Amino acid sequence: MGSTMDTLEDLRRHLQWAIELEHATIPPYLCALYSLDPGRNAEAAQVVGGVFAEEMLHLALAANLLNAVGGEPKLDTPELLPPYPHPLPHGDKSVHVHLAPFGPDALELFLRIEQPASADAPAEADGYETIGQFYAAIAAGIRALCEKLGEEQVFCGDPERQIGEFHLRTAGGSVLPVHDLKSALAALGEIVEQGEGAARTDVWDGDRDVFHPDREEVAHYYRFQELKHGRRYRSGDTPQSGPTGEPIVVDYDGVLPMRPNPRMADYPEGGEIRVAQEQFNNAYCLLLYQLEEVFNGNPAQLGATVGTMYQLKGLAQGLMKAGAGPTFEYVPVDQRS
Repeated sequence: MGSTMDTLEDLRRHLQWAIELEHATIPPYLCALYSLDPGRNAEAAQVVGGVFAEEMLHLALAANLLNAVGGEPKLDTPELLPPYPHPLPHGDKSVHVHLAPFGPDALELFLRIEQPASADAPAEADGYETIGQFYAAIAAGIRALCEKLGEEQVFCGDPERQIGEFHLRTAGGSVLPVHDLKSALAALGEIVEQGEGAARTDVWDGDRDVFHPDREEVAHYYRFQELKHGRRYRSGDTPQSGPTGEPIVVDYDGVLPMRPNPRMADYPEGGEIRVAQEQFNNAYCLLLYQLEEVFNGNPAQLGATVGTMYQLKGLAQGLMKAGAGPTFEYVPVDQRS
């Protein structure tokens, strides 16, 4: 394995990586979401908005895991916003996370990010190929530390820091508080199943129906497949058959013209676009600051994020309408307006 989890410090470091990994999906999902005209692309907007909301839930689950083992989630930090494009944190270097409007390129990236692990893929603590392998390694690390140190030593965090409910306008719901081995494994399972589906528990041989008839329950990976193929999965479909159900209308012209991977440096200082990008980056860093507060013992701060998200959407859509886009660059605390 690329890296081991012999101590609580190792485990905390990997769980901070989990926060960085869950966050890495959020800027590209937001670019796709904000570029969609909900009138012309209601279904795509619903899928991307739903996936974004679940990624925020996964961020809260990762923070619960880190808090449960006595760590301190860091979100307002430059590590969370490396320049684009960049590889998935600690992951497959061939997957380049980029910022783009909704369309075939964005969908290919999302499918790579949410790619299921094959049932026999090894757990990988660093340099993993799929998110499932990374979380399998964390689960193994937590189990081993509990055997070595005892559950009470491992789950030494303050229970007051656990988030139980996490509601966003698009969706959201309950987050599992973590206080022992059983709840930790349940939280890890929730992240993996919502993302790539239960690939580690399902027989990956093509003759098994891995889709719930209830369409809301299809994992992220398969929801993006539905948009790519313009069809829904229905009962009886397999990963090999692809979706064969009712058509989904995706209007690729009903998308704002965002410039891929924009940088503030591409635009003149003091110009309208550059000023709007600075405002967006300040607002996004404010959101990271607010989330860090939420996950470090101030769950009541969650309400404040709603106004920030609303502001981000307006700024992003204004930038896209101008043919530019949000750059998601980190603003050092002393330079924030």
